[in-house]
Amino acid sequence: MLKRLFLIFAFVLLIPLSNVDARRYIRIVGSSTVFPFISFISEEFSRIFSFKTPVVESIGSGSGFKMFCSGIGEGTPDITTSSRHMKEVERELCKRNKVNEVIEIIIGYDGIVIANSNQSHRFDFTKNDLFETLSSYSEDNDRLVKNNKKFWSDVNQALPKTEIKIYGPHQNTGTHETLINFIMLDQYSCMNSRIFKENYQDQEKRKKACSNIRDDGRYIEVGINENIIIQKLKSNKNALGIFSFSFLAKNQDEIQGSTIAGIEPTYKNISSGEYMLARPLYLYIKKEHLDTVDGLREFIREVIDSISTEGGYLSRLGLIPLSSENMKKVLEKVRDII
Repeated sequence: MLKRLFLIFAFVLLIPLSNVDARRYIRIVGSSTVFPFISFISEEFSRIFSFKTPVVESIGSGSGFKMFCSGIGEGTPDITTSSRHMKEVERELCKRNKVNEVIEIIIGYDGIVIANSNQSHRFDFTKNDLFETLSSYSEDNDRLVKNNKKFWSDVNQALPKTEIKIYGPHQNTGTHETLINFIMLDQYSCMNSRIFKENYQDQEKRKKACSNIRDDGRYIEVGINENIIIQKLKSNKNALGIFSFSFLAKNQDEIQGSTIAGIEPTYKNISSGEYMLARPLYLYIKKEHLDTVDGLREFIREVIDSISTEGGYLSRLGLIPLSSENMKKVLEKVRDII
């Protein structure tokens, strides 16, 4: 009898747990930029509903897509967040791993800012100033050479003669990729410039050269936690940092944003698109998990409620809200799942 009970017990242990039994909470990975917003929504969700608080991991947009697209089931995330659009190669990775139905929604807008201590000079940059500062290359007597610009005045005589020191985003983040696309791959500064076209006639090789950020210590890549950049700026008034507008919004008592072509990084200018370094923020939902993960549908509903509330807590955290037209598009996408 005991032997029989033991065999039954052993058999029960060997039965694989269902997704619902194995993980009774929502798992979210992805962008460090979206992290503060999605964390706050998660806390509100657990306060309103009886479900467990979702686990939110800030690992960067690129790493988030890699984990999200690794498969379906309890060992994989239900949602990934991103400060950039999902790439085609990432969609293909999802499909190879049976993640066939991915729901993409835009939750709001953000801007990339170049900022420094408000006890220091306030900069007004052009896109070309930023490219010439960050690029690995510089033009010298009609030749392409290694960028050795040491002072801001070496880039543009209108800028102060202080040493260049910039803390910037980790290359695994969406902020870094947006910086590359908006500044480094600018048609005027690089892709269509005569000097780069002469040295890199192949467009793909030119694109790679244009994307190279200097590695001589003037630009310092920081981890995915943008708060580290804020702390660096507070301790070094001559340094500048590149990070998300939401972090500027929370630290405006000590940090000031630079203007780009005379336009300030403000809620209004980012929302209207007048500030050129504006970008959407994304949420990607694994549709295959909707019926297996406790509270996932309810969580999506809470996200929609949060981003559709004008002047709500997400705005106070620095999220630029969607226009009414774009909000309608989001509602159309999620109508059948909430």
